[in-house]
Amino acid sequence: MTNDPTAKKLAEMDVADATGVARLFGEVRSQFAAELEAKQNANQWEELRGAWLGRKSGVLTRISDNWLKPAKPELKRAIGQALNDLKAHVETELESRRLAIEAAADQTALAREREDLSLPGMMRPLGSRHPLRQTFEEIERIFLSLGYTVVAGPEMETPYYNFEVLNIPEYHPARDNMDTFYMATPPGPGPLLLRTHTSPMQVRTMEKQQPPVRIIVPGKVYRRDNPDATHGFMFHQIEGLAVDTEITFCDFKGTVEYFVREFLGPKVKTRLRPSYFPFTEPSVEIDATCVFCGGPGCSVCKQSGWIELFGAGMVDPAVYGFVNYDAKRVSGFAFGMGVERLTQLKYNINDLQLYFQNDVRFLRQFQ
Repeated sequence: MTNDPTAKKLAEMDVADATGVARLFGEVRSQFAAELEAKQNANQWEELRGAWLGRKSGVLTRISDNWLKPAKPELKRAIGQALNDLKAHVETELESRRLAIEAAADQTALAREREDLSLPGMMRPLGSRHPLRQTFEEIERIFLSLGYTVVAGPEMETPYYNFEVLNIPEYHPARDNMDTFYMATPPGPGPLLLRTHTSPMQVRTMEKQQPPVRIIVPGKVYRRDNPDATHGFMFHQIEGLAVDTEITFCDFKGTVEYFVREFLGPKVKTRLRPSYFPFTEPSVEIDATCVFCGGPGCSVCKQSGWIELFGAGMVDPAVYGFVNYDAKRVSGFAFGMGVERLTQLKYNINDLQLYFQNDVRFLRQFQ
């Protein structure tokens, strides 16, 4: 206002009577209101405040100098009261405008920074559990529901636990270095190897625990195989063991049939074929009706209607001798299943190598 000719004229006018006081102060208020309305940001507000409330050249200071000090005694009271009212009005209106400007600035900042949730978001690819991991978890769920416990053991084993205690003699072809990965002999009692099955945990558990024993042992195993659609030098296995008094072959058969139905579906049937494994007697192969053709025969099951699942059998009493179990009092069964094979059957996967190639197109199918 200090640069406004009208404001200067108002501040420099003489006040002759009470009527003139009221009229002039009314015009000053109108002028202030007009200038206040035009101020829309903090810088403009600061300029306006200095122009009206400045101690040296502010409008109110000039009104005091030009109107109040030289006024006639009979008008000083009226001018002084009007000046005080004007000052209070100016301060109140300036504070209100400051708060309004700050609020508007806050709203502008919020609007600028706010995320519009109505806009479509960025679609990011979601990861999923690997099909082998899903199979692991499904098998574990089934056996946990039967009261089994999940245990883990070392992938680097000794020949004693990997072979001898499992009734696999030194001359057995499985112990040849053409089939087994032997490690460089470290300082110590003997050689080490990469376990060829998770069965060593059978004996390691029975050494520490008296019957009853019900465990499954998931993990990686290693064998000297050339990788192709059905073989790999590293694969996954789940070993199972149940030992207690009065466990019979019927218990074994019922457990196996329950697992197959839970894993492959209630319509799948099972059969047991005689087989041989060094640490089970009798030993059997577990077959299931073909999950692809349902039984009539197809190229996958070689027109037989049956697919081999895994090997199993009753624990050979010779194994109990290594853990000081009384073979006349306890009995049990064991099984070992390849996780890759079961995953292939459940999800109709025809090439084992797909599990390890990290092809996103393959993995996305299992979300």
